[in-house]
Amino acid sequence: MMDTPADAARNKLPLFTVKEVVITSLLSVGYLSISTLLIGFKTDQLFLVVLFNAMYYLSFPTRRFITGFSIFIAYWIVFDLMKAMPNYNYNAVNIETLYNAEKYLFGITTQAGRVTPNEFFVLNNKPQVDVMAGMFYLCWVPVPLVFAAYLFFKNREQFLYFSLTFFFINLLGFVVYYIYPAAPPWYVQQNGFAFLPGTPGNPAGLQRFDQYFDVGVFKSIYQKSSNVFAAMPSLHSSYPVLVLYYGIKNKVGLMNLVFAIVMAGIWFAAVYTSHHYVLDVLAGIVCALLGITLFNRLLLTNRRFTNFIQWFLLKMNTHNLKINPAPAAPVGSGNNH
Repeated sequence: MMDTPADAARNKLPLFTVKEVVITSLLSVGYLSISTLLIGFKTDQLFLVVLFNAMYYLSFPTRRFITGFSIFIAYWIVFDLMKAMPNYNYNAVNIETLYNAEKYLFGITTQAGRVTPNEFFVLNNKPQVDVMAGMFYLCWVPVPLVFAAYLFFKNREQFLYFSLTFFFINLLGFVVYYIYPAAPPWYVQQNGFAFLPGTPGNPAGLQRFDQYFDVGVFKSIYQKSSNVFAAMPSLHSSYPVLVLYYGIKNKVGLMNLVFAIVMAGIWFAAVYTSHHYVLDVLAGIVCALLGITLFNRLLLTNRRFTNFIQWFLLKMNTHNLKINPAPAAPVGSGNNH
């Protein structure tokens, strides 16, 4: 196969420049230093730095890939550093009021009295449902990332829209975390309505999944929780909404049915396992829809933001090339929408 001008240009160029080495080194050392200072050193941080640098310097294709996925890395860094600034230091944690609202709006009447849906499932759970709920809850990270990878190779513009919307939805959720700190259902089940700062994460009903398979999957995940008083909104419930929206937009066929099933499964699992109230799930859905709407109607109509998108697309498509790229198409003109 004959090399394209871009391939020929890459073959003649060094894989990296001194400037790139200096910049990535400063970013890596800076991130590790700040993280260690604020929340202490963790092997996760070192793994992230090694992964980024390895893919950045391995080849041009891996560089473009990790450049695109740096948006998700930025999300993870922000989420992780939130440990240094617990939301309960800024506003009172909502424990009893949220519990009572849930019971009033969605309570289930039993012989023992009116209970929340979470309390109902604590008393009425089954091993096969525990396994199903655990499987669905494990999807909240892989499904968005795998779908993002698909878009990266299929349509870079749509990949960038999806990734930036994902980041924007999370920022909206983080703002609500600090405005309205909220305890999850399992916290009330274990501690009542007393506020206990510094409470560690807990797998709650997902521990039944761990016990069924004799593993510590969810235990290890929730040990790394940034803050247990961040149940409202349920961002776990937001992500599948975003995936389904972009799945429909990009016409991925029967995969949209899979996305819809996973979405409903995650919503159910969030309540079944006592990680979220129904109100948290509804807030997560609203957060996703609001984020998508604001991104499309406000950010994509802002000239500076669209210029940033064009610049980022160029970085993903012609990274380190010294050739004149073709004129950029207007934002929103991708062929595979």
